[in-house]
Amino acid sequence: MTRTARSLHARKKRRKVLEQAKGYRGTKNSSYKRAKEQVWKGGVYAYAGRKQRKRDFRALWIQRINAGAREHGLSYSQLIHGLRLAEIDLDRKILADLAATEPTAFAAVVGKAKDAINEGSGEKQAKRRRARDNGAGSTSRGEEVEATEAAERRANELGVDLAEVEGSGSEGRVLVEDVEETGGEISATDAARSKADELKVDLAAVEGTDANERITVGDVENAVEEEGEKAE
Repeated sequence: MTRTARSLHARKKRRKVLEQAKGYRGTKNSSYKRAKEQVWKGGVYAYAGRKQRKRDFRALWIQRINAGAREHGLSYSQLIHGLRLAEIDLDRKILADLAATEPTAFAAVVGKAKDAINEGSGEKQAKRRRARDNGAGSTSRGEEVEATEAAERRANELGVDLAEVEGSGSEGRVLVEDVEETGGEISATDAARSKADELKVDLAAVEGTDANERITVGDVENAVEEEGEKAE
């Protein structure tokens, strides 16, 4: 008689698989081969379902937090940003539960986030004022001038007072081109400057056709062609 080395373990494994496949239809609950395949597929589907359930719960938590934050004048992203500034470590599950069941406690948390946001914006404004007061781009009358960061850096390089610059940007914001025009420097793109150096063209004699009257590579090439036609 042939000796079976693993008969006990094989029967135990078979019973376990058939027990897991008890509710399946057809021969999937009695045939070991088909039951094993179906149990394996069921495990794969269950894993994917768990991942999907986590996504669904996360979306539900975000919706509840957003609805609660809107009642206090904040959006979801603003609330999360304020909580990070305030160093309040509450996950979305707890925040959603507070928004749904404890509105008073949730209002206190939102208040902390608002205070942190206001403090952060106040510090940013103070830093900007100090930078403007210390730089050459600050106004002599202590007035604030709306300007881009690039324009402020350019004003510091050229020693231009931003109060004397007329802004051409949206809502009168001062742009780099405005600072360069006030500082007496010719407004041209970097490519146009390199092209002018290559062709030995004086940018002062070139008329810019850009939207902001900035000299482009095409303007430099057109100026060279016009000079060639005049010479002929």
